[in-house]
Amino acid sequence: MLELPDSWVWDFWIAQDGDQYHLFFLYASRALHDPDRRHGRASIGHAVSDDLRHWTRLPDALVRGEAGDFDETATWTGCVVQGPDSRWYMFYTGGRDEGGAMIQRIGLATSDDLITWHKYTGNPLLEADPRWYEKYDGASWFDEAWRDPWVYPDPDGDGWHMLITARAGHGPVDDRGVVGYARSKDLLHWDVQPPLSRPGAGFGHLEVFHVEEVDGQVVLLFNCLRGEMAAWRNKTAGSGGIWSLVTDNLTGPFDIAKATPLTDDSLYVGRLVRDPDCAWVLLAFHNEGPDGFIGAISDPMPVFLAADGLTLKPS
Repeated sequence: MLELPDSWVWDFWIAQDGDQYHLFFLYASRALHDPDRRHGRASIGHAVSDDLRHWTRLPDALVRGEAGDFDETATWTGCVVQGPDSRWYMFYTGGRDEGGAMIQRIGLATSDDLITWHKYTGNPLLEADPRWYEKYDGASWFDEAWRDPWVYPDPDGDGWHMLITARAGHGPVDDRGVVGYARSKDLLHWDVQPPLSRPGAGFGHLEVFHVEEVDGQVVLLFNCLRGEMAAWRNKTAGSGGIWSLVTDNLTGPFDIAKATPLTDDSLYVGRLVRDPDCAWVLLAFHNEGPDGFIGAISDPMPVFLAADGLTLKPS
C-alpha cells in the first residue's frame, strides 16, 4: 500500500516499463486539515514498484502552473502512454479557479525516462466543446467537467482514443454524466467528438475511465459516489464507488445504464493492471472509513469475470 504520513493520496494511474510499475498519484498536504480542500492543492507524485505492493517514492512529476495558465490552480488526474517515438506522454487535467468554479482542460507533458517531465508548449490540448458538452453556467453544476483523460491506441492501428469525464449539454441536471470522447492521429492534435454514451444513465458525472480487455472481454471502469448520482438512481443504489461495464467494443459506444457496482464508496478510482504473475488485479484508493477520508492507495486485489460482470475475488 502507498500511504504518506504527511499527505493525502487519491486518484492515480500506472505506466509499466519492463518489469517496473510507475505510479503517478495526486497528493496534498494533511496540513490543510480539511480533506475537501485537497483538490485545490493537488500535485502529481511519482513512485515505482516491482510488485504493486512496495513503493519507492521518486521526485514529483508535475506541479501546477503559473498565474494565467490553464493549470494554475491544480494538476489533476491523467494517464501515461508510450508513443511510437518511444517517448512517454502524460495527459493530465489542468484546473483553474474562475469565479469560484473549477474550469477543467486537458494538457500534456512528455518525458524520455518517466522521471523528468516537460509540459507541452501547446497546452491546453483540448476543452469541452459546447456542441455536445456542458459549459459552466453558474447554475447547472458545480464545475466545468472536462477531466481524467484515458488514452489508448486504436485496436486496428488507426491512431488514438481519449475517454474524458464530461457532462452532456442537455437532460436533467443531475443526470448528464457521459463518456466524453476525442481522437488523434499523433497524440498531439486532438479532435473532440460526440460522447460515446447518452445522458440519463443515472450519474451526474462518470469519473476516471479505464478500459481493458480482460479474459477476452472488454471491461470499462468508471467511478461515481452516491452524492453525484441522479436522484432516481440514488433511491435504489446501496452505495456509490467503482462501477464496471462489460461491453463489446474497446472504442464504444457504451451503455452506461447497464453498469454494475464493483465496490462500495470505501474504495474509489479503480485501475486494472496485470500483476507480476500476469493475473488481473484491481488497485484503488481508500476513500471513506469510520473516521472520514483516508487517502491511501490499496494493495492489489484479484478480480475475475463472473456471469454478472467483473467481481473482486473473496479474500
